Amino acid sequence: MKTIRCNEDIILQEGLNEFIIDSIRDLNLSFTCDVDCEVFVRIVACRSLKISSFTEQGRHVSFLFWNESSSHLQVEESHIVMKDGDLSVAYGEVNPASMKRHVQVALRQPGANALVSSASLVKDRKDYVIEVINYAPHTNGNMKNFAVMMEGGNLNIDAVGKIVKGAHGSQSHQTSRALSFEPGQHATIVPELLIDEDDVQASHAMSMGSVDPDHLYYMQTRGLSLSQCISLISTGYLLPIVDTIADETLKGKLREQLEKEMAEL
Repeated sequence: MKTIRCNEDIILQEGLNEFIIDSIRDLNLSFTCDVDCEVFVRIVACRSLKISSFTEQGRHVSFLFWNESSSHLQVEESHIVMKDGDLSVAYGEVNPASMKRHVQVALRQPGANALVSSASLVKDRKDYVIEVINYAPHTNGNMKNFAVMMEGGNLNIDAVGKIVKGAHGSQSHQTSRALSFEPGQHATIVPELLIDEDDVQASHAMSMGSVDPDHLYYMQTRGLSLSQCISLISTGYLLPIVDTIADETLKGKLREQLEKEMAEL
């Protein structure tokens, strides 16, 4: 695992690439993806991040950014996907601090695909702007955002799917869900579909709400405490994000960390 403390242009290697960002600086990182690969980035400390990636023709690339920073973080990201490329960008937000993230994914050539997903444990203010733009015909963009709201949490998501004129035969889909266990949390999710072409498929689904009291009661009648119920439901809600990475050892460690985090809450 490589530690990043300064600006870098990174050429990814085939298989699993692991990085730790631990810096007191503002960082600018670029990733060139000319092989099939997986990328795990653990964010421990950083003032701000600018990230760009370029997925070459026909390549399959997965990123998982795991945020553990204890201070406010601002992130700007730009991802480009070329012909028949397949990009997955996922965010595990388990940190207690606030953050602001702007992500733009550009599907530049026919056959390009992208999935942007997030799993957020919200204990402070989180502001996300996520854009997936279909620039070419027969491209496919998807977003999946899941959040668990804790005491003091404030979540704002602006999810934008855009299909430009000429990108016929393309798809843009998104799902966003926020779950809370007690009153007083604030979540705003704005799903947007900006469609300039007729021959396309597009959809969005959004939900915000509390856990069904009957569900909690049923679990408690089986011998679980209320805190155990909350921990289990929250873990199940956020845990699928680790499946972005295929490496079973790493997935196991992330599952353990997330389960421990939820148990402590």
